[in-house]
Amino acid sequence: MEIREFEERLLALHYAYPAPLNRLDRLLAADPELENAGRMGAAELAFLLGLDQKKALLIQSRIARQADPPYTEMYAARSIIPIPYTHPLYPSSLNRLIDPPAVLYAAGDPTILSIPKKAAVIGSRKATSYSRQAIAMIVPPIVAQGIAIVSGLAKGADAMAHEAAIASGGKTIGVLGHGLFHRYPKENNGLYEVMGSEHLLLTEYPPYAGPKRWQFPMRNRIISGLSDLVIVTEAAVKSGTMSTIDHALEHGKDVLAVPGAVNAPLSAGPNRLILEGATPALDGYTVLGGPPGGEP
Repeated sequence: MEIREFEERLLALHYAYPAPLNRLDRLLAADPELENAGRMGAAELAFLLGLDQKKALLIQSRIARQADPPYTEMYAARSIIPIPYTHPLYPSSLNRLIDPPAVLYAAGDPTILSIPKKAAVIGSRKATSYSRQAIAMIVPPIVAQGIAIVSGLAKGADAMAHEAAIASGGKTIGVLGHGLFHRYPKENNGLYEVMGSEHLLLTEYPPYAGPKRWQFPMRNRIISGLSDLVIVTEAAVKSGTMSTIDHALEHGKDVLAVPGAVNAPLSAGPNRLILEGATPALDGYTVLGGPPGGEP
């Protein structure tokens, strides 16, 4: 994959300071080709990146230490594909976010990003067998239409969605809340292996970045941003799943929800969404706009 000189400098900066693109706006306005970022004083960096002096000194030292490695070669040796925001592979739909990723890091088949339509299938980490049953009815008809399945590779509903897409012969994208040198949760090791070779793993965090609690809500905006529609299986009313739905609604995405028993805590979120106007996801055909159990 061809990387321009500016993009190589962006990779070096992002390795030292893995911030979303909006946090780099003033720096890029002052130094559009990032030719001087490595030579800037801490006070100037502090101003341009909106940091305090102590943080700017740390970033300055990181940039100085890490300016030389050929990042594209380093990543290629680990089968990691960096996708800067200026690269043709970068999904244009992410540019609609307030805080689009400056760089994406991919493992697997990046051409999956060019599939015209994508559906996010998300739900609780504590998803019950009801989610598995619902996903088994929803995912196969969707992937039969060439739609890629997007989820977060977490335990529970996310893993179920990826597995259903793979079993149905479809393509799937796992959006991670950490770097590609890490695997979390460990229960999904086998899924990581398959998706990192035959499907796609995607993250905005450099490979060294381990899983941190605050990074997972951040990745939810990417799941929503990549997807044309978002389907929620089971979720508590207050949950990370529902934060993904908030992102989807803010950006005008179609939201569908699997209805559940009124006394089931993990159906409270989807049932609330349906009450507020979300389309019930009864099976894949209703997701595609056809009658339940019928052909789209």
